[in-house]
Amino acid sequence: MAAGCLGLVLNGPAALAQVSVVPTAKPDIPSAAPAAPAAEDPLGPLIGGEGAATDLLADQPAEPALDPLLEGLAPDGGVAAVPYAPSSLPETGMPGPQQNLPVYLVARLSDGGPALTDGVAWRVYSDRPGDKGKLELVATAKGGDADFRLAPGNYLVHTGYGFAGRTTRITVGGQPTSQTVLLNAGGMKLDAEFAGHQPIKTGKVVFDIYEREFDSRGERRIVARNIAPGAIVRLNADTYHVVSRYGSVNATVRADIHVEPGKLTEATVYHNAARVTLKLVNQPGGEAIANTAWSILTPGGDVVAEGNGAFPSFVLANGEYQVFARNNAAIYSREFNVVTGRHGEVEVIAQEPLSN
Repeated sequence: MAAGCLGLVLNGPAALAQVSVVPTAKPDIPSAAPAAPAAEDPLGPLIGGEGAATDLLADQPAEPALDPLLEGLAPDGGVAAVPYAPSSLPETGMPGPQQNLPVYLVARLSDGGPALTDGVAWRVYSDRPGDKGKLELVATAKGGDADFRLAPGNYLVHTGYGFAGRTTRITVGGQPTSQTVLLNAGGMKLDAEFAGHQPIKTGKVVFDIYEREFDSRGERRIVARNIAPGAIVRLNADTYHVVSRYGSVNATVRADIHVEPGKLTEATVYHNAARVTLKLVNQPGGEAIANTAWSILTPGGDVVAEGNGAFPSFVLANGEYQVFARNNAAIYSREFNVVTGRHGEVEVIAQEPLSN
């Protein structure tokens, strides 16, 4: 449905941001959800380490996109660093022409924030394309800080943290190298309720996160897909377009939500929808008739959903609908309304079939 309105409050370097999204179809609903009590360490789930909340993105298959210069590579997922050049020649055992030097890297979400202790993926590349025209993967590490041994030279380092990432250039030469990478990243935690602050207990809600701006084709690039309510998504600091989908038909809420570096933004969206189950019966309260084909239309005649079976269920946005049931070449119809949070059955009586 239409995008809702937002309210955003950020206080202090470790504040919780509370966002409420209310569909415009229900202007009488309060525009702000009750603020969640501040945790002792709201950034714990973001920075990991002792006492942090469980990483809810552990089972997310998607990886943050690398810098365009590095796309198309297939980095090794191992934890141990891969030496860029051997410290001795394999045949003679004599020292090689270049001595590998220590390189120590630390990542922070924001300037002045604590060092990340877990969940960081490090990938080190040579700064020049190899024989195949791609940058050579030099070393990888996962966890918190990274300690590499690299030959003198220039390198590109991609630092990934959830869906946040940054590519920086380092130079190794003469002495050990130590560098801090500022990711300029934060987190987003999403939830959904029915308008009126009613919890959604029936059906499935997921979130898709897109870049706010459109590309040359008029489309937004997807950042994260199928995010579950309550999951903490690590993102580069920016404004994102969030789509909340309740069910798979037309119950949708959209909003633009801003993520600030070093902060966790919590957003709650409010859906005006309900789940309905369709039944074709010979009499009110009777047994459902099997092998029935269903079509749900808007008052204007647009098809909203189709299905088959004795008890098909759909989550539908508030409004008026007309349903058609086809069984044994006969077609039956009735109109019905959907009201927020009022789940139930819609019975179609198998009497007086439509002539066409």
